[in-house]
Amino acid sequence: MKRVSVFLADGFEEIEGLTVVDLLRRAGVHVDTVSVSGSLVIHGAHGIGVNADVLFGNMDFSDVDMLVLPGGMPGTVHLQEHAGLEELLKEFYEKQAYIAAICAAPSILGALGFLKGRTACSYPSMEGTLTGADVVRESVAVDGHIITSRGMGTAIPFALTLISILCGQEKADEVSESVIYA
Repeated sequence: MKRVSVFLADGFEEIEGLTVVDLLRRAGVHVDTVSVSGSLVIHGAHGIGVNADVLFGNMDFSDVDMLVLPGGMPGTVHLQEHAGLEELLKEFYEKQAYIAAICAAPSILGALGFLKGRTACSYPSMEGTLTGADVVRESVAVDGHIITSRGMGTAIPFALTLISILCGQEKADEVSESVIYA
């Protein structure tokens, strides 16, 4: 079974984080919501309280196939400031494991130098932070093991792309049809 970690910090964009969790779980992917805030209770950018599955320090990432960073403010800033997450991202990048980010969160990948020479996208006001990237205005950009997306309105195509990568296009189409998406 494929395994994904979705990182939650106070101020994350709820739609971006929870759409990914919901659709991946519908596809049969094991998803852990991982708090980087020191508490299992996380409050999104719009005040919605969410209970994370595990604290960052208690999570074993050794068999995780993909890391996912939701955007939102100040959630993205909190993710970027977390030293343990930064080291984990570097480890995944070096072994060419999947890293996905949506909305403002691709800025974290830009700051780490992961987007140099890659096609990427983000929330329009954050495009200047995609250091070295060929910035596109598509809903989702996949370049090797790096997947980026633009924002809340692209959360479903983003999640379906992740399903396609992890489980195949047939499973992504099945989930898409089951939720009456296009």
